[in-house]
Amino acid sequence: MNSLHPPDRLSAGTRFPALILGSAMWGWNTPKDTAFALLDEWYAHGFRAVDAATNYPINKRPSDFRMSEKILLEWIHAHGICDLEVIMKIGSVDNLFTPDHILTKSFMLMMLDEYQYLFKNNLQTLMVHWDNRADAEEVNETFEAFVVAKSKGLKLGLSGIRHPEIYADLNKKFNLDFSIQIKHNVLYSDYQRYVLFHGSPRFITYGVNAGGLKLDAEKYTEHSTLKTRGGDIENEPPVLRKIRQVITDFNAGKNKLPITDFYQVGMINAFYHTDVQGILIGVTKVEQLRQNLRFYRTLQEMDYSEVYVGINNNSGCDE
Repeated sequence: MNSLHPPDRLSAGTRFPALILGSAMWGWNTPKDTAFALLDEWYAHGFRAVDAATNYPINKRPSDFRMSEKILLEWIHAHGICDLEVIMKIGSVDNLFTPDHILTKSFMLMMLDEYQYLFKNNLQTLMVHWDNRADAEEVNETFEAFVVAKSKGLKLGLSGIRHPEIYADLNKKFNLDFSIQIKHNVLYSDYQRYVLFHGSPRFITYGVNAGGLKLDAEKYTEHSTLKTRGGDIENEPPVLRKIRQVITDFNAGKNKLPITDFYQVGMINAFYHTDVQGILIGVTKVEQLRQNLRFYRTLQEMDYSEVYVGINNNSGCDE
């Protein structure tokens, strides 16, 4: 697929990638009251999709294991919500950033029962998280559990799969429809690793802002996500110079709403990708969320395809 020929997103009847609210930082640099405020804002604007995982936040504090989902559940119960579209990723057994996981059929069915009990109608999708297995027989057990989840009305998904080819081969027998979460931004993309799944809008991008990268280094604060995750703000990626030039050229045009922040670049990069089904945004402040929502609506009204072409021209993010 040629990244330099994006779809015409403004054509009548065009499907826009959905927005999904991330929860990876809840209970870490996003306290409960802020997460509640984010959910209030999200819900009030008509959005329902929320991404969650058993091991969020992955802050290496065992006492915080499953804290993010607890915050989400508390908000659901406080407001009597029954129409969220929660994506729950399972498999990881701790939040210590280790590869340890359990994805046997029995474990998955146990987690399926637990999460259906906890989230009820709010649970929409069950995803496998961080599967490093190279044994097709073991992965086959996971497929058997997926079949049960599908029979209960859930959608299915994959995230962080080390051997996508095994899943693609087994799926010839099971014929399941997967959504696939991938890290995808202007610096790095996992899209090519899932080449056997290309050709349909099944991918959900995360990390679109490259971990909290900013166009202006002076805008970083002590609580910036990039700093929290140990990123190096002193040595910016060389591609930022190119991106700034693309933005400058675009902003010089007439009758265009200017691009001012890096998150807008990340959203454009995902929005115009043919195989992208959804864009996961990991905001940590209400104003950030409002900015994302405003720009998402702008993307549905204005043509930013030339920016997509500019940032993907030899950017290292080939599709």
